[in-house]
Amino acid sequence: MTATPDQISRQFFLERFDEFLSLEQGSSARTNEAYGRDLARLATWAIVKRVHAPGDLTPAHLREYVYHLKDLGLAPSSIRRGISAMRTWYRFLLAEGVVTKDPSEQLETPKKWRVLPEVLSADEVDRIIGAVSIDEPLAFRDRAMLELAYGAGLRVSEWIGILSKDVVLDEMVVRVFGKGGKERLVPIGRKAVGALAMYVRELRPVLEKGAGEGRLFLNARGRPLTRMGAWKILRKYVEKAGIEKPVTPHTLRHSFATHLLEGGADLRAVQEMLGHADISTTQIYTHVDREHLRQVHKQFHPRG
Repeated sequence: MTATPDQISRQFFLERFDEFLSLEQGSSARTNEAYGRDLARLATWAIVKRVHAPGDLTPAHLREYVYHLKDLGLAPSSIRRGISAMRTWYRFLLAEGVVTKDPSEQLETPKKWRVLPEVLSADEVDRIIGAVSIDEPLAFRDRAMLELAYGAGLRVSEWIGILSKDVVLDEMVVRVFGKGGKERLVPIGRKAVGALAMYVRELRPVLEKGAGEGRLFLNARGRPLTRMGAWKILRKYVEKAGIEKPVTPHTLRHSFATHLLEGGADLRAVQEMLGHADISTTQIYTHVDREHLRQVHKQFHPRG
C-alpha cells in the first residue's frame, strides 16, 4: 500500500519540524514553505528506496539523493537550499531524540562541489583543432598541443610541463607527471601522434635555442610555454572556430572524459587516464553522461 502524504509527514516528523521552524527558529513563512517542500521530496524519495524513518537514512543515501536532485535538473541554489533544510532537520531530530546521529554531516558543503565547465561536442573539438591554419607560423606546435591536450585529457600544468623525452610516439603513449608528482602513462591516438611527430621533426628544432629546458612545447622565443601562453593559444582557435561557449584548457580535459564515457569506456580506465586518486572524482562525469543520454532520448524517442 502506498503511503499518503500525511503518513509520510508523520513518519518523517515534518509537521513537528514545521512547528519548530516557526516557534523556535523564528523562520519566515517563505523559508518554512521551501524547507517543507524540500523535505517532503526527500521523504517521498526515501519511501521509494524503502527507507521508512529518518534514522534509517545513511550518508550514502543522502549523497545519492543529492545526485538525484542534480539529475532532475534543479538549479544549484535549489540544491544548496535542500542540503540546508536537511541539516536543520537533522539538528531538530537530534534535539528531539528521534535520531542518534546526523548523516548530513558528511555531505559536501556547496562550496566544495565540483562544478563542471561547459563540455564540448566532438564536432566542436574538431572545429577548434581544424581552425589551426597551415599558414600560421607556429601551426605545427599549436595543432600538436591541442591534439595532445584533448587526446590525453591533460591538465594545463601537465601539457606545458611535458618533456620531449616523455612522448613515446612508437608506443603511442605519453608519460605524465600529475598532482604530487604522480606518474602515469596515457595512450594517445593516431591524430595526436601524427601532429606531435610533425611538430617534433619540423618546428621544435627551429624554436629550440638552448633555453627550452627539455620541455616539449616552446614559445616563439624558444622558452617553455607558460600556462597563460597556452590559454591564449586555445582562446585564439576557439574564436576562429566561432564557438561562443566559454572554453578553458580544463574544458578539453572534461570533454575527453565525457566523450570516453559516452562511448562506453570503463570508469576505472578513465580514472587511470585522468590521474584521479579517488574514483569518486571521476564519477562526476557519469552525471554529465546521464545528461547526454537524456538529451539523446528527448531528441530521438517517439515519446521523448
